[in-house]
Amino acid sequence: MELRALPSSALSEHLISCFVPRYIKIKNICKLNLEEKAAAMRRSFDQLLRFNLRCSAKGDSATVSASNAHGMELSFSNIPPHDARILYSVAPSMGHNKENHPESNLRVPAIVNALEAFELTSKYRGLEVFEMQNFPPASVDDIARVHARAYVAGLEKAMSKATDEGIIFIDGSGPTYATETTFQESLIAAGAGLSLVDSVVSASINSPNPPIGFALIRPPGHHAIPNGPMGFCVFGNIAVAARYAQHVHGLSRVLIIDFDVHHGNGTCDAFYDDPNVFFLSTHQVGSYPGTGKIEQVGQGKGEGTTLNLPLPGGSGDYAMRCVFDEVIAPCAQRFKPDIILVSAGYDAHVLDPLAGLQFTAGTYYMLASSIKQLAKELCKGRCVFFLEGGYNLQSLSHSVVDTFRAFLGEPSLAPEFDDPAILYEEPLSKAKQVIQKVKHLHSL
Repeated sequence: MELRALPSSALSEHLISCFVPRYIKIKNICKLNLEEKAAAMRRSFDQLLRFNLRCSAKGDSATVSASNAHGMELSFSNIPPHDARILYSVAPSMGHNKENHPESNLRVPAIVNALEAFELTSKYRGLEVFEMQNFPPASVDDIARVHARAYVAGLEKAMSKATDEGIIFIDGSGPTYATETTFQESLIAAGAGLSLVDSVVSASINSPNPPIGFALIRPPGHHAIPNGPMGFCVFGNIAVAARYAQHVHGLSRVLIIDFDVHHGNGTCDAFYDDPNVFFLSTHQVGSYPGTGKIEQVGQGKGEGTTLNLPLPGGSGDYAMRCVFDEVIAPCAQRFKPDIILVSAGYDAHVLDPLAGLQFTAGTYYMLASSIKQLAKELCKGRCVFFLEGGYNLQSLSHSVVDTFRAFLGEPSLAPEFDDPAILYEEPLSKAKQVIQKVKHLHSL
């Protein structure tokens, strides 16, 4: 958001709405220890502490600019406008790349180009679609709420080896690779999600209809386990955001919905015994990494707050609509979350090369629209999506475009994107059996 002339009254209202929630947020972290308080305050006031604000009024208008300690002009690119309906952040990790690997640095740019082509950026939408920029990276303390410090330190140390060798493999099951920029770019990706959580939560204090967030980031995160990387994933972006929402914003009950085609085993492991984080995953049965059995429901105090729904191969739009109506919505309504976070994997699309479900752009439009409505009903609209998988660049970008259109309440472009001729009959009887088993197990 570039600095611009504003009426003085609008300027005052805008600044108050942006800064007061941050003050309130700091008051709400009194439960944290001193180190966590300091980290939260550094993050919340990162830009304010570094900037010198200048306001000059002439008549009924005022101009706002900012400069850092070095005297460089800066813009308030992290302060969303009042009427924003979508907030998104972009962290493409261009240095984290391996030729011919499906999780490449082409993925996020393909999405951004599609958003531009379909006029879903601020260039065409003004302030209702707002890109967060210049957000701070996640701190090691943020990451360590989920991951072992030994892993984080070891990965940082491994960057010197990556510098020497170009590409190293840090987990063989994916395989998960790293380059010399992976550590820092992974912190930036996680930080993009945290900044969206900050902004969405702050907006919900002032508005009954806060914007929905989408972190267009990589590397993805939902396979990364507490002790290490796995399945293309380095840090658990959504798990880090969940802990951040709890510790910094006091949002104790977090619902995580994961509709990636693969089970989010890392997220599942992070919260398996936590009664305050409900993890719900739909995925293709038998797909990587082989976890996510129906019987895995959590343990100890967290028993009942993990729900796995492995769909039979070939399941598509009809099956997923049934899953949402009969499982996802009732679970959310019973759990009563304070915020909903979504692992948005687009690799269940029928065109994706790494799996065998039959989702379409229309399926993702339905999910986005329905989840947004759930958030509005249950947690004051607080909801942030996090990009996970999706490896066919066309289906990935088209599906995210339709997700944005769902957020805006505009008609789906699925008739333009989807080719019904490539679809085949869904295994509905098998899908319904799985749904009924899950409903029985979780008393839905």
